[in-house]
Amino acid sequence: MPPDAPQPEQAGTPEEFTAALRALRIWSGLTYRQLEGKSTASGDAMPASTIATTLGRNTLPREPFVAVFTRACGLDEADVERWLDARRRLALGQGRLVPHGGGTPSDTGVDAAPGPADGPDHPYPARRRHLLHLLAAALIGAGAALGGHALLSGLGGKHETARATYPVQGLSILAVGSWAQIHPARTPHLCLTEGRDRTHRYSTAVAAQFPCAKADRPRTYIEPLGDNVVQIQWHHPKYGIGCLTLLRDGPGRDLVEPRDDCADDDPAQQFRVEQIGPPGAAHFLLRSVATRQCLSLRDQDTEEGTEIVQGRCSGARDQEFLIALVPPP
Repeated sequence: MPPDAPQPEQAGTPEEFTAALRALRIWSGLTYRQLEGKSTASGDAMPASTIATTLGRNTLPREPFVAVFTRACGLDEADVERWLDARRRLALGQGRLVPHGGGTPSDTGVDAAPGPADGPDHPYPARRRHLLHLLAAALIGAGAALGGHALLSGLGGKHETARATYPVQGLSILAVGSWAQIHPARTPHLCLTEGRDRTHRYSTAVAAQFPCAKADRPRTYIEPLGDNVVQIQWHHPKYGIGCLTLLRDGPGRDLVEPRDDCADDDPAQQFRVEQIGPPGAAHFLLRSVATRQCLSLRDQDTEEGTEIVQGRCSGARDQEFLIALVPPP
């Protein structure tokens, strides 16, 4: 195994093992969509939504998932077997054997999940991805995810131990990301979720405020990029993964839409999370890295369906958001 890759033997619990898999994804530099493509090319199709959901849990993933996922990350068969051995050790340590197969409709043993729809009616416009992952990000994400356990091998066979840190001030989010709900502070019973432009000038899905609990709403995943900057992902039950992207021109100017793929180096998909108010209040500004302007409710409206737009940071109440971390699905 490459010396800078996460080492599965260092995981002592199912939670740490799943965190190591998340660190492996960061180390690989591949998006969920790219991992889906690699698994499909090898004959073991695994939807991006399944990958994201499995990595978002803290339970021990099934063995077929581990095999397909680690191969898609670029590991050879010997290293894949190391991950499988580590998983089997943890399964036995729980006092029971986890079945190796069966119980799911797919050949890979992971739950089937709908893939993204194609065609002009797809609400998440496709966009070419340019990915620039640095090794430092992989090291930080891996170490913090394991809460102080060594994941990465150092020179001379020594292990580097990293302390658990939270990459967003005021928010206990993992270095590899956490599931969350984002609520406008003026309407805390509503969530930032999928809606439509009420002026009808822009036809695809945009961020708006609606009740949180509807089954067809996307789930929100916040992935840190460093220095209180995050990417906000939507994991849609039908359309897969989209990253919230600020629109800076055209009929949707100043709106925020989910794009079909994510690019860590695109400022339009980066938002700075700034804590405001007393510590522990979980009130935040969401400032676009691209424009340095703040997200807010359009026209300070409080009705369901109000769009999220960018505007000058004024300190007005409609620019405050509550961020609540939630358990994995």
